[in-house]
Amino acid sequence: MSFVSRQIVRFAHVDAAGIVFYPRYFEMLNAAVEDYFAALGASFAQMHATRRLGVPTVSLSAEFVAVSRLGDELDLALSVRRVGTSSATIGVEVSCGGEQRFRGEVVLVCMDLDRGRAVPWPEDMRPR
Repeated sequence: MSFVSRQIVRFAHVDAAGIVFYPRYFEMLNAAVEDYFAALGASFAQMHATRRLGVPTVSLSAEFVAVSRLGDELDLALSVRRVGTSSATIGVEVSCGGEQRFRGEVVLVCMDLDRGRAVPWPEDMRPR
């Protein structure tokens, strides 16, 4: 099962050629991860400010399959592939109208923001 975050390609996302400038996909991916955690009941605001937990990216792979243009509505589908003690591997599929545009994988780690170290996923977050 996957979580989908729909995002519109904005003017700020495209380069002079009129296509998404590749680092903008990573910003969109980060927004989709934030949406995913919020949907699970663990908003980044609550995680960072109250619980002092972060989920930084420690590994990222990407394949750019086709171009995306200004105004395209992208579906960023995230699917959990593996959950470890303190990390999670998430598959990413980005499509527009059924056409694949980008695919990849991101590894997030649960981190204690005050100590700057990886920590096990909290019990209330692990089952989700």
